[in-house]
Amino acid sequence: ANVFGRFFTGQITAAGKVPPAKVLVAGVGVAGLAAIGAASSMGAIVRATDPRAEVADQVKSLGGEYLAVDVETEQSTDGYAKATSEAYDQRAAEIYTEQAADVDIIITTALIPGRKAPVLITAADVAGMKPGSVVVDMAAAMGGNVEGSVAGEKVVTDNGVTILGYTDLAGRLPTQASQLYGQNLVNLLKLLTPEKDGELVLDLDDVVQRGMTVVKNGEKLWPPPPVTVSAAPAAPPTAELPAPKPEKAPATQGQKFALIGVGILALFLVNAYAPEPLPQHFTVLVLAIVIGYYVIGKVHHALHTPLMSVTNAISGIIVVGALVQIGEPDPKGSVLVLSAVAVLLASINIFGGFAVTRRMLAMFSKG
Repeated sequence: ANVFGRFFTGQITAAGKVPPAKVLVAGVGVAGLAAIGAASSMGAIVRATDPRAEVADQVKSLGGEYLAVDVETEQSTDGYAKATSEAYDQRAAEIYTEQAADVDIIITTALIPGRKAPVLITAADVAGMKPGSVVVDMAAAMGGNVEGSVAGEKVVTDNGVTILGYTDLAGRLPTQASQLYGQNLVNLLKLLTPEKDGELVLDLDDVVQRGMTVVKNGEKLWPPPPVTVSAAPAAPPTAELPAPKPEKAPATQGQKFALIGVGILALFLVNAYAPEPLPQHFTVLVLAIVIGYYVIGKVHHALHTPLMSVTNAISGIIVVGALVQIGEPDPKGSVLVLSAVAVLLASINIFGGFAVTRRMLAMFSKG
């Protein structure tokens, strides 16, 4: 950030807008995760790559975006990246070239135990970066991930890109480095003295203690067995999905016209042969059904709640009409049943409509 010399976070000022810095982290180990967390907390847009797909969640949890290389790779069993295939290297090189032209800062941390650090960023990638960009090669001591980096030195290319190959990063922050190192030693001694009596007890079943033990009682124990680490969970077996139900085909234009014709014919027959006042009531019912269908069907679903409040008035008319029928002298049994059902359903609509409306209004009330 000091060498970059510009804002990491985006700024909106009276003089204009400053976009946030874009950071690419290659290698999501301990150092890579720390770089992602630091850059993300400073407001930068952070992207990261790693051969181990299981680190995607870790990158996301720190506010970064994991750039997957869609090539099958050997899954890590000890927490360290393995040598990658030619197909992976080719696709990863394409991603690095694309990202180098877009980002402002690249931080490389890729190391393979026992081998020279792989070259991830080529000279052509560096040449394609914007002037003022910064590349931090944290693997410079092992040969470097960046072509053109020099161990222990700062290099500025012809196009104004700064390549940092410092190998003494811990020594540049002596206070924090000493605190962290001392804390590690304290935790190790606590682990080796479980009884807190100062007596060292070596437990070879403990992964940490077994990994640091070279010789015990004259027996060589190095190298330690590989450590099993959490990896991406295996995909569960795919259950056979039930055959999808055939979707009901929508009514054709001819079928719609046929239904309309049947409805008009039924209305005509009722009006022609039914005794008064049934034709009048039946006509009102049919018109109410048609108008209600088009009103509900053509109104956006977000407006259904206020529309329900308006229909409370219509439901009130239904209740009044049903009560009038019940109050008639010597009503028929069928009239009583239909009137009671009408009162019940209309009351449910009224009380439910007011309850929903009250909840909606409460969303906008203060306090």
